[in-house]
Amino acid sequence: MKHLKKGRKLHREANQRRALSKSLITALILNEKIKTTEAKAKEIRPKFEKMITRAKVKSVANIREIRKILSEDATKKLFDEISPKYKNRNGGYTRIIKLNRRKSDGAKMAQIELV
Repeated sequence: MKHLKKGRKLHREANQRRALSKSLITALILNEKIKTTEAKAKEIRPKFEKMITRAKVKSVANIREIRKILSEDATKKLFDEISPKYKNRNGGYTRIIKLNRRKSDGAKMAQIELV
């Protein structure tokens, strides 16, 4: 039974899932839009939005918490460029746009971008 088990496994072990979400979030911060599968986009959306909410308050604790997950460049861009744009917004920082299926394996594709 899957009661009280949230999140997708994405056919990976736990450390591979963490590395995948970390790299997808970093790419989303640096490029402001990425094209990935729909399941991966839906999986990283809440994590990324919580990061933006935390980055709205620039304190040492928040910088250190985000720095645990992201690289130096991504953290700097998140605090200096991205979070000030959303100071007056209470959530919904990202948008998922569904795309055509991938030709090779028919996977559902999506584009996740900053609003």
